[in-house]
Amino acid sequence: MTRGLLAAAIALLTLVFPAVAEAGPGLTVGAVEDDVRVSSTVEAETRMALLRVSGYRAVRITSFWNPGQTRPSDAEVSVLRNVAEAAGRHNVRVYATVMHPGSRTTPLTDGARGEFSSNAAALVRSVPGIRHVIVGNEPNLNRFWLPQFDDATGASVSAAAYLTLLARTYDALKGVSPAVRVYGGALSPRGSDRAGGIRPTHSPTKFIQDLGVAYRASGRTTPVMDGLAIHPYTDNSSQAPTTAHPISTTIAIADYGKLVTLLGQAFDGTAQRGSNLPILYAEFGVESQIPGGKASLYTGDEPTTTRPVDEATQAAFYEQALGLAFCQPNVEGMLLFLSRDERARAAWQSGIYYVDGTAKSSLPRVTEALDRTTGGSIARCPDLQLPVTTSLLRFGTRSAAKRGTFRTTLRCTLDCVYHVRLENAVTHATKVGRKGRAEVGETVRVDLGSPRLRTGQPYRYTLRLVHPVNPAAPTISQGPVFRLP
Repeated sequence: MTRGLLAAAIALLTLVFPAVAEAGPGLTVGAVEDDVRVSSTVEAETRMALLRVSGYRAVRITSFWNPGQTRPSDAEVSVLRNVAEAAGRHNVRVYATVMHPGSRTTPLTDGARGEFSSNAAALVRSVPGIRHVIVGNEPNLNRFWLPQFDDATGASVSAAAYLTLLARTYDALKGVSPAVRVYGGALSPRGSDRAGGIRPTHSPTKFIQDLGVAYRASGRTTPVMDGLAIHPYTDNSSQAPTTAHPISTTIAIADYGKLVTLLGQAFDGTAQRGSNLPILYAEFGVESQIPGGKASLYTGDEPTTTRPVDEATQAAFYEQALGLAFCQPNVEGMLLFLSRDERARAAWQSGIYYVDGTAKSSLPRVTEALDRTTGGSIARCPDLQLPVTTSLLRFGTRSAAKRGTFRTTLRCTLDCVYHVRLENAVTHATKVGRKGRAEVGETVRVDLGSPRLRTGQPYRYTLRLVHPVNPAAPTISQGPVFRLP
């Protein structure tokens, strides 16, 4: 398909599947995808539209800080504006991870932290469409943060140093706008907690504990983050997301209770929220096997530890992960890594598109799961009751009734079951009614046929809405009373 035809197809699909501003009951679903970082506004628009049509309502991108840099370059600001503006047109939320490239550039001095925080503040000042910022990436791993341990004593030092950077950056971002939402952590799901190992790393369990100790010791009386970001990958792609780790320091999706307890122990009783701190699952991916017909598009070899699955299992695991996260009260979002495969087999083939942009067989099921999550129907959750309202509601009018047209147009804020009635406004007797089901954001036109109405009698339309999976009390709306001459 040519680029022009692709853009036209995406434009058509965007009309068929309109965007919605927010994930329904609070769980934002998105992709980690730097593929949208392009200098062309047309290309940014095309790629963002494809993300939205695939079911994603958010995208996480990366912006690097390097030593000596106090603001993003003009070229970087231009790219970020392209991303933010395209996202705004499709009601896609942008998360920006502001990070240093690797452990060699870890900002450990006061001067480096000042540069890092100034750069982050300049980014959100220059690009108002970015209001969700993740500070750093996997500081519990030696790949992104050194030192992890003190060389002389073996004591853990990475969490305390990261907390200092996080606090400095939080203050700088809030100085631009209190509306900027700051996420700390961005933690890897596992680590060794061994100072003398070849690869010195911290588990998220130990890192969170150390963060709490460092925060309490700092005497700080204001928060350092509005939410915790974590990357709750399973041990390998063949392991279901329902697998918990009750006796280890790993934290995956099924270890939600352990994570909440750790945050409470670390921060409850301080100015920093703990057991009720919002959680963002900022990366989660399941690698799929590459079929023979696509193998030539990829380079290198697949690591034996990855254990990719077939595409049906990939779709099922993404669906399970979304269902688990949806029912976890503190979790506010899940970002799938990636939407499109990386070319190198040693990297990630966790997308729902191959590296050439063609769709995997997992795409339809994953898109449906993303839509059901946004609509509140991915899982039935204990004690969850979702009230449904309308973002668009137009009842039929008296003049339309005089022409013999009886119609109601509606759009639900979540998945909904609707019952539209034309009733006698005094007796409430139903003259005609229609029932149906609508997905979140879907515009529905309900035709009530051609009922015979008595002249002079009072009539009105009524609408009853209820959620199909996690229902709260029905929402009732009524139109104005009208009479036919």
